[in-house]
Amino acid sequence: MIASATTTPAAPSRRLGIIGSIVGVLALIAAVLPHWVVPVLYPPPPADKVIVDTGHRLKDRLIARVKGVEYQAPPREKSTGSQLREMSSIGAISLGLLAILFSVLALVFREERLLAGVAAALGSGAIAIEISFLAMGVLMLIVILYVVANIIGLF
Repeated sequence: MIASATTTPAAPSRRLGIIGSIVGVLALIAAVLPHWVVPVLYPPPPADKVIVDTGHRLKDRLIARVKGVEYQAPPREKSTGSQLREMSSIGAISLGLLAILFSVLALVFREERLLAGVAAALGSGAIAIEISFLAMGVLMLIVILYVVANIIGLF
């Protein structure tokens, strides 16, 4: 009697899918968290201060135009909060793309599809969140410009 060796099917590797999922979670955290944490730690300047500063800049620009001189805007430093938001946005998109890359590599090397799908979904979600925040900012700017133009009678 010949003894047959029972072979168990080899489980597919999970390494790239797990790494991609972890990177995707980090991308999602980098996309969502700064929009709630940074304003608490570094609050934006009050609206009246922003309006007054903008008014002074407009006045200086008009005076320079009347005098026929080129307007030289004073150098403005970015606040710590805006720098953190900018860096987290870059980090979220970069990590999201990296998670998608790990997902594709996991599929190429025939790893488990579920983890590859999770990594791709997390990376795509982080990128989508960043794009949606950008789109919301653009829409708010359009609304503000429309209201201001309506007030001064352009429409």
